[in-house]
Amino acid sequence: MADTEPMTRFPVPEIDALPADIRDRIEAETERAGFTPNVFLAYAYHPAQFRAFFAYYDALIEDTELTRLEIEMIIVAVSGVNDCYYCNTAHGALVRLYGDDPLLADQLISNYRNADVSDRHRAMLDLAVTLTSAQETVEETDLLALEDHGFSRKAIWDIGSVAAFFNLSNRMAQLADMRPNEEFHTLGRD
Repeated sequence: MADTEPMTRFPVPEIDALPADIRDRIEAETERAGFTPNVFLAYAYHPAQFRAFFAYYDALIEDTELTRLEIEMIIVAVSGVNDCYYCNTAHGALVRLYGDDPLLADQLISNYRNADVSDRHRAMLDLAVTLTSAQETVEETDLLALEDHGFSRKAIWDIGSVAAFFNLSNRMAQLADMRPNEEFHTLGRD
């Protein structure tokens, strides 16, 4: 597939000019994925923020009671509300892969309320989207509703953390005009 410019509003650094730790992280991701996700090249524009961004991302996906599919569902529902082209496309591909469902990501992006998800996941997405679009309305009853669906307080914290982090990510992707790799458009559709 053709390369897509990682972002259009800021210069994309040359990989060879980056600090060794960032080059190593990009090379490892390229080897794992089979291509270099453009978000890595975009965030390399500011090395200190690259390190912080990916350290927090790693913590969100590695130290959690949530499944990887649940994390990706939150990301896509939040990114759908925020109209984030990059995250909808990239994380939509991950929803398709982790959920083994070629339709779920499209449903979540369009309107998570119409997606074919369990009541448990609907409650999870309700909190994530409320934190995105009306955070001032979140109350203890919202957390109790999630507990009724079997989420612990730690898992509820993680739902909020993923939603908050991807609200930041969506806004940076919009600012930079990050462009998803073409590979993301077709992953998990077969």
